[in-house]
Amino acid sequence: MEFVLKAHMPGLVARVVVEVGEKVEKNQELAVINCMKTEMSCLSPEAGVIKEILVAEWDEMDIGSDMIILEG
Repeated sequence: MEFVLKAHMPGLVARVVVEVGEKVEKNQELAVINCMKTEMSCLSPEAGVIKEILVAEWDEMDIGSDMIILEG
């Protein structure tokens, strides 16, 4: 089963802290979005393996933009 991490606020991707193939736990930080000098962690919706990273540093996000795909 696949899970998609979506941006929960608009802003710029400050950093991606995982790599493709990495095993992650539920609620583990996967990326960070920066909006008006406020950083907000983007947490894994489920435990799984990172299948694909759709964003890079400084990419602009809208609410609901797909960021990372996990294989559960």
